[in-house]
Amino acid sequence: MIFKDRAHAGRELAKKLKEFKNKKDVVVVALPRGGVVLGYEVAKALDAPLDIVVPRKIGSPENDEFAIGAITEDGEFITNDETGDIPKDYLKKEITKQVEEVERRLKIYRQDLGPRIFKNKTVILVDDGMATGLTMKAAIKIVKSQGAKQIIIAVPVSARDTLDRIKPMVDKAVWLEAPLFFGAVGAFYEEFSQTPDQEVIDCLRKAREQK
Repeated sequence: MIFKDRAHAGRELAKKLKEFKNKKDVVVVALPRGGVVLGYEVAKALDAPLDIVVPRKIGSPENDEFAIGAITEDGEFITNDETGDIPKDYLKKEITKQVEEVERRLKIYRQDLGPRIFKNKTVILVDDGMATGLTMKAAIKIVKSQGAKQIIIAVPVSARDTLDRIKPMVDKAVWLEAPLFFGAVGAFYEEFSQTPDQEVIDCLRKAREQK
């Protein structure tokens, strides 16, 4: 399946999450930035609140698009065991930079939202796709640490081996495409431009106004 854009992918994903519609303990939690566009569509379809967590990818020094790890919101580093040859000073610098970006995003995206409450909630983690799965792994760790009762991941597309690694970490996984031979998440979208900060803010605002 090729998705027109992230909104289209979110609407298609929501169709596989109908069992969670109108459940009082459900919260949709998206990964910024692109995941928030999908999260908005899922939250609207399920009549659920929308919130965010902000894990951050740590890219390779040779190619910052290739993830060698990710951090949680408090800077805990999560790896895919490929960091052995990465200089420690590079990692330290990148982690510091990404922690600053986490703080920036939480501040501007959640400025009009109240405290996050994941304790005893069913959390549906939404992103626009999983390649290495490292940011999703960090997101799972964040919501677990805040007491989520049940964790569901929901993505339109994932690399098959990544999905197999992530599924044991959660209560349920929902996906639309998980090819064995996987190139890039963007290959499954006709339109996959970067999501600007303002669009994230607007999605969270619209979701809040609809509740």
